[in-house]
Amino acid sequence: MNALRTPLDILRQTYGYDAFRGQQGAVIDAAMAGRDALVLMPTGAGKSVCYQIPMIARPGVGIVISPLIALMQDQVDALREQGVAADFLNSSLPPEHQRAVLERLREQRTQLLYIAPERLLQPRTLEELSTCRIALIAIDEAHCVSQWGHDFRQDYLGLGILAEHFPGVPRMALTATADERTREEIVERLHLDDPARFVASFDRPNIRYRVTPKLDPRRQIEHFLLSHDGEAGIIYCMSRKKVEATAEWLTTTGRTALPYHAGLPAEMRSAHQKRFLRDEGVIMVATIAFGMGIDKPDVRFVVHLDLPKSIESYYQETGRAGRDGLPAETLLLFGLQDVVRLRQMVDESESDETRKQEERRKLDALLGWCEITRCRRRALLSYFGEQPDADCGNCDICLEPPETFDATVAAQKLLSCVFRTGQRFGAAHVIDVLRGSDTDKISQHGHNQLSTFGIGGELDVKGWRSVLRQLLVQGYVEADASRFGALVLTPRARPLLRGDEKLVLRRDAFAPKGTKSARSRAGGIDRNIPEEDRSLWDALRECRRQLASAAGVPPYVIFHDSTLLEMLRQRPGSRTELLGLTGVGQAKLERFGDAFLEVILTGQAPVPDGDEDPGDP
Repeated sequence: MNALRTPLDILRQTYGYDAFRGQQGAVIDAAMAGRDALVLMPTGAGKSVCYQIPMIARPGVGIVISPLIALMQDQVDALREQGVAADFLNSSLPPEHQRAVLERLREQRTQLLYIAPERLLQPRTLEELSTCRIALIAIDEAHCVSQWGHDFRQDYLGLGILAEHFPGVPRMALTATADERTREEIVERLHLDDPARFVASFDRPNIRYRVTPKLDPRRQIEHFLLSHDGEAGIIYCMSRKKVEATAEWLTTTGRTALPYHAGLPAEMRSAHQKRFLRDEGVIMVATIAFGMGIDKPDVRFVVHLDLPKSIESYYQETGRAGRDGLPAETLLLFGLQDVVRLRQMVDESESDETRKQEERRKLDALLGWCEITRCRRRALLSYFGEQPDADCGNCDICLEPPETFDATVAAQKLLSCVFRTGQRFGAAHVIDVLRGSDTDKISQHGHNQLSTFGIGGELDVKGWRSVLRQLLVQGYVEADASRFGALVLTPRARPLLRGDEKLVLRRDAFAPKGTKSARSRAGGIDRNIPEEDRSLWDALRECRRQLASAAGVPPYVIFHDSTLLEMLRQRPGSRTELLGLTGVGQAKLERFGDAFLEVILTGQAPVPDGDEDPGDP
């Protein structure tokens, strides 16, 4: 049923783009030639085009395997708006709808079929698909097959049988995040046959990375959100309780904030996810149960209120911002308690020792990255094997270089205090001894008689916690999980205590800061629209909102913000000129072109059906 069009024809006519980006063309060429492929591209780099276009161009139906049941409807809706015959098949569909999908499949009226791995692996599904001509099988979020990855899914382990059930059908494994070990495991477990390998740059230059000590989280969030009023964003928390409390607090500040975690009823999670995707300016407060596969292009910020478990997790979660290529910002708050808690979680997990060692390695890499004093983006890309030539100029360290100081003496004082208190106490007590505090616990243990009592008056509590956090990260001291976080010296502490080495640490800034220019650069799209264009910009967005509401799809499915910006700047006056804009394909031109041309001509959004025209008497 697939028309004989070249991939470039499909890109232009269906997607509205003139040229492939990066490695997209090479990936598509491999699929068109019938080769298996392993594709690593960052979120927002256009992975979906890599498999959708060859599925449209090659004879037969394309199968997209995805763990994201809750998002399949939106992905299929977006394809249908572009004129592609797409369906999805999962447990959320009632039986009669499932039968209708299978009927369209048998009659070759479907070009792309989205399906969950557990449904695909059912014998009756495999039997049904074996009667079809398959153009290509795409395994999205392929890192889920790796038991060493950050998001292992048991259902993915069975996908290796696809090579046996569909011999000769090319398979494409795609992910945004996988280190070398995970890549090899993907190839092995999926039985990819000598796959072409494509590893795009992990750089997302439009995203600004910020990492700062966690001091007063709500005040810090309030300060951060000043630059993101009315914008969509995600705030990640470690616990369900914290998710709900944060969402409730944000709501009291006048913002639209919704909680999302695995403990909420499925209907509520689905409703909140739908609101986040379809409404504008919604903040989703969530555990990591939320986010994989989110296609919303206009997420302008991602905040982590707690440390993630690895750089891979952090990179994937922050990658949900700025998928449209427009400016976006991230903020990671972390503190001493986060470091202790995450290390305890690893030590107390039921994993075998080999797995624990790998988790410790990944956590240590993340903690080290949080504490660096050089360009944050260069260090992030280096973790994934890239070596940029220059600093980025768009991270917290480039914009506001941290102050450092010779912390040798301070560290010696703290380590000596840990030793002299018997390596039996946690951070709070050790710092109280250092600062000479008069507490019952200090008197009870006679620690006011120690030589280290009161020798740390040069720093306040926040300052000592900062020093201790950095000593923990650098391995001079550990928190013993079996003894309620008691601080214990490591062998690395000896040369520092003996004075055989110097130690330089960063001096944390204990109040939110940022120049006016830095804040304006991080600001959203709306505040960068010239005043004389604001009325037309609002009219274009309102037109998009009305069309999306009528079609029952999120606004970005109609057109991305980047396409509206082109309309604003170029003011097309005809269908031909409109078709020349990025993101305007033939199907969308036919359905929506006239409405937007009318807005550009009149400078006003259409009056919604049922509303009285304010110009009428």
